[in-house]
Amino acid sequence: MDSTTSEAPAPRAPLRSTAHTGLKIVVVGGFGVGKTTMVRSVSEIRPLSTEETMTQAGVGVDDATGVRDKSTTTVAFDFGRISLNDELVLYVFGAPGQERFWFLWDQLFAGALGAVVLVDTRRLADSWYAIDRLEHHGTPFVVARNDFGGHQHSLEEIRDALDLAPHVPLLDCDARDRDSSKQVLISLVQHLYALTTSGEPA
Repeated sequence: MDSTTSEAPAPRAPLRSTAHTGLKIVVVGGFGVGKTTMVRSVSEIRPLSTEETMTQAGVGVDDATGVRDKSTTTVAFDFGRISLNDELVLYVFGAPGQERFWFLWDQLFAGALGAVVLVDTRRLADSWYAIDRLEHHGTPFVVARNDFGGHQHSLEEIRDALDLAPHVPLLDCDARDRDSSKQVLISLVQHLYALTTSGEPA
């Protein structure tokens, strides 16, 4: 799913002169869950991508269960940008999903105000590490279930399975769709604002 988008991002979109607040956020999750696709679909600039073709070297190292058709993988990070309004800009970093690249996550989390945990319910256990690391860093996050078709579980069942706190937003999305991905980012910004006004822990 990481190789397709419903709409190609504009190749050039100059940063507005009125923009004065930039927020760094990170999209994390398991291998093949759609992180690169989300960054590509939502970015208003041509995204920086470090995708490489998967080779035999990854066989037996990367768990490709449920993503057998995947032919490329992120080896460092993806980067995109989206202007939410005339003043607020999000800088979006997509983290690599394979366990062998998890050592990069702590560096990507540095300076991030929040994160999106993208989940595939067919491989829900792959989300636990991401949630654990974000909680360890005290980084606020929202959880988005990517639409791979044929949902077998309700959002409340997913909340229970991931042991999410009641205040952590959990929503559906289609990472291929720009409007859907943008709504996830807006939900994260709203969550960050709610936390700053309520005084609740992340």
